[in-house]
Amino acid sequence: MLAIKVTALYAGICALLVIALAYRVVAFRRGEKVGLGSGGHHMGQVAVRAHANAIEYVPLALILMMIAEINGLSAVWLHCLGATFVLARLMHAVGLVSGKGGYHPGRFGGTALSWLVILILAVINIVSAL
Repeated sequence: MLAIKVTALYAGICALLVIALAYRVVAFRRGEKVGLGSGGHHMGQVAVRAHANAIEYVPLALILMMIAEINGLSAVWLHCLGATFVLARLMHAVGLVSGKGGYHPGRFGGTALSWLVILILAVINIVSAL
């Protein structure tokens, strides 16, 4: 049986982040009595986008990480990439909320680091496939 322990760790951490961001959306909607979307509230839209952005990036990064782990990428590299990705997603979420949807260095840096990790994993997987 194949164990994918490093990816499992970061999948669990990312799942907790996604649930925390989803909770913020639910808390906003309950507080403002909004059934769907943001009800025209700017900060509601920010909460929705912070959650949605994680949903857009996390699965791709974890799939790439899992494939790299299955193909034998060392645990050291996997932990470096996984930890950087988690940090990036936290930076993005905090930056998006703190910046109220506008520019914030955390948002910018989080996006850049997320892209970098995904690009590195993509290249690693392409090279290992050749």
